[in-house]
Amino acid sequence: MNAEEIKNKIIETGRLLWDKGLVTGFNGNISARVDADTILITATGTCLGYLKLTDIVALNLKTGEVTGGKASSERFMHSEVYKNFPDAKAVVHTHPTYTNGFFLSNETLEPKTFEAKFYLGIVKSVPQSTPSVTAMEPVVKELKASNIVALRNHGVVAMGADLFYAFVLIQELEEQVKVELVDVHFKRQKNAVSGPSVETSVGDKAGKKYKLFSKDQIEEIVRLVNGDAQMQELGSKTAMNMDLAVCLQETGDIHSFKFENGRIVKTGEDAQAEFLITANESIWRAVFNREIDPFVATTQKKMNLRGDFARISKWYAPCSRIFQLWTQVPVE
Repeated sequence: MNAEEIKNKIIETGRLLWDKGLVTGFNGNISARVDADTILITATGTCLGYLKLTDIVALNLKTGEVTGGKASSERFMHSEVYKNFPDAKAVVHTHPTYTNGFFLSNETLEPKTFEAKFYLGIVKSVPQSTPSVTAMEPVVKELKASNIVALRNHGVVAMGADLFYAFVLIQELEEQVKVELVDVHFKRQKNAVSGPSVETSVGDKAGKKYKLFSKDQIEEIVRLVNGDAQMQELGSKTAMNMDLAVCLQETGDIHSFKFENGRIVKTGEDAQAEFLITANESIWRAVFNREIDPFVATTQKKMNLRGDFARISKWYAPCSRIFQLWTQVPVE
């Protein structure tokens, strides 16, 4: 097939996934191999149920160069699958509801019906701690044993000789999870999941409010981040070395933070920081006053993130901790 024919197959597969309820909203991504060095992949921010030819871009596996638009934030995962499996012609990644729910409480699924045992075998999962897949070693390991693997707290990825085969694997897994749920009469949810609490000493700063992005607030942010044991452990473990800046939309004022292994070693006004978060005053106030989560605000386009989302994903855990600590410096 030529490139346009492959694009049409990707569009067809996206619609099929949508019609079968295996994707919702803007989640999921699809790719297909063109030749040894090139794949076609859905662009970032696209709805798989309503793809157009212009929603599919080309990615060079050797150079990482993208042509035709901005590739999905999961391009790393897709690229690594093709690099490790030369015979793979298609990769499909979705977030199926029942599959995601099942693997929140289970590490493997052993199908109950004969056909599924034949096509799926025992489906294993790998843990995920970032919105985009950044650690491919465990994923590749499981794909060597089976063409489908679940990503806990995330979704599922399937590969195959063609797009329809990858689709069928995902569909069959979702159906087998439903069978499992019926078989055990929909077991009660094991544990209510709650976010980690912020355990940090604010001393005599407790109850104080700050002027938004004032010198005092910036200094207090640095003190909290550098004095927080959990943050330092996460920053060191993930080698969090980056420049992060925040921008007040109304004024254009920028405040930057240079991180080395999770510690803030320098502050400034660097507009060229690798990652820049921009929002208006009301949104920033809501962030610091615990009214909105920065990740949610970014996803819903209330905040704008400049930078490679796939790259920052590997620091998801320490960034989450930073945002928790931000709530300890509320604004006036």
